[in-house]
Amino acid sequence: MISTYSAPLEQVDEARADHLRFIDGLDERGLVVSAGRQEPPAGGVVLLDVDSAAEARALMAEDPYVVRGLAAYEAIGWQPTRGVLADWARDRT
Repeated sequence: MISTYSAPLEQVDEARADHLRFIDGLDERGLVVSAGRQEPPAGGVVLLDVDSAAEARALMAEDPYVVRGLAAYEAIGWQPTRGVLADWARDRT
């Protein structure tokens, strides 16, 4: 998921703690591969380990950034074939 901020960075930062708690919750469920803010801070990237773009969209619709109208996400499918994630194995124990 790639997000684009739709509000000034100051407003986004006011909701950042809630957003990070939301991402922590996804991570605790084993759904986050990696996540972070773009540089420069125009949005972020969240690599999710889910079965479909629809599932990813449904999850990210609950992000406080989205709920508060501060950002929008676009689902981009990706299958890593090289590098450290090439052999990614789902761990949902």
